[in-house]
Amino acid sequence: MRLLKLITFTILFLTLGSAFGQTSSALKKRKDVINKEIEQLKKSRSKIDKSKKLSLNQINLLNTQIRLREEKIGTINTEIKMLDTKIISNTTEVRTLQSNLNKLKAEYAKMIVFAFKNKGAYHKLMFLFAAKDFNQAYMRLKYIQQSGKFRKKQANTIQNTQSTLKKEISILDLNKREKSNLLMDQITEKQTLGKDKVQQSKILNTLTKQDKNLQQQLSKKQKEAAALNNAIQAAIQKEILAEQKKAAERERLAAEAKAKANKTKTTTLVSEPTKKITSEAKGSSILASSPADAKLSSSFLGSRGRLQKPAKGIITQGFGQHKYNNITIFNPGITIKTDPDATVSAVYGGKVSKVIFLVNSYTVIIRHGEYFSIYSKLKNVSVSGGQEVQARQSIGSVATDQSEGLTEMQFQIWKGGTPVNPSSWIQ
Repeated sequence: MRLLKLITFTILFLTLGSAFGQTSSALKKRKDVINKEIEQLKKSRSKIDKSKKLSLNQINLLNTQIRLREEKIGTINTEIKMLDTKIISNTTEVRTLQSNLNKLKAEYAKMIVFAFKNKGAYHKLMFLFAAKDFNQAYMRLKYIQQSGKFRKKQANTIQNTQSTLKKEISILDLNKREKSNLLMDQITEKQTLGKDKVQQSKILNTLTKQDKNLQQQLSKKQKEAAALNNAIQAAIQKEILAEQKKAAERERLAAEAKAKANKTKTTTLVSEPTKKITSEAKGSSILASSPADAKLSSSFLGSRGRLQKPAKGIITQGFGQHKYNNITIFNPGITIKTDPDATVSAVYGGKVSKVIFLVNSYTVIIRHGEYFSIYSKLKNVSVSGGQEVQARQSIGSVATDQSEGLTEMQFQIWKGGTPVNPSSWIQ
């Protein structure tokens, strides 16, 4: 029974150890990715710093670096907590194994003493001949044979337990050293994070003091964003109006067919499709009015959280409002810093609604039923309006800002005429 408990405990521990290993491996991979992204950001910041020109891009890159470093510290904390659990588990197992080993050794010692006292062939024969009958003699013979086998089995169990104990003590020591290294890494990262935040404050204060320069940068960004936003809204509005006309035509044809089926003589057919079509339409449901568009909309919505990023890189600015002291800028998508001439791919299959050239770069709008994925700041494009595209198909490459040597694109997702946060859509 004791042996069975030991085996069950060992299997359970190995299972937990395997799960720990998988999770720990994932955390280490994520930490490696964060380290690479931080190094990339450092190189980009170095290029901008050499220009001696303060800009909002410096702040954005530094903000991203701070966010990544905070995420790394969080990952380290999770690793430490997992190691603490592992160390407690290992310590418990070592104690259990040591206790079992002591008991096994004590039992084995008793067996050896008994065997020594009765080791002679004479004693064994006397033990057999002292039996009352043949059946009892046979049972005593079997007992003598099984006692020898059990001693050997007990000796093997002791050896295996000693070997397992040695391994677990080694693992425990390794975990303790790993925890010590993580704690040192955590201290270093916190110190570096403090320096980054001090630098962030200095750059922002200096930029704020140069109010004219800051206002010029903000004004330029706001004008560019407004121009692009207006162009996107116009393109989507055009799609909505086109779908309204198609829906109206479908209803007109359906009404005509119904009238003919009822053999009703009419001189003029007045139906729902003759409703006034206005350029102020804002709803997106009309974009999913046909069965094909409804299916595509549902499929695109179902892919939420599983879409790949349109380009390999680091998200340097998220969706929503971003405040620079007393000035706020709204980002209708996410900004991805990537390598020069990086390939941009469609995140999902659909039809190219429009290709726009604005602010010295291209923007591609792809429709997915009532949803739109939008790719801006492209150097060149390889698709055109009305073209069907597949998921992960290349649609162009990212442009580089020559003044700062920064390569980044903007990615947006709209539901009808309203932008939504892309971060919840991509992996």
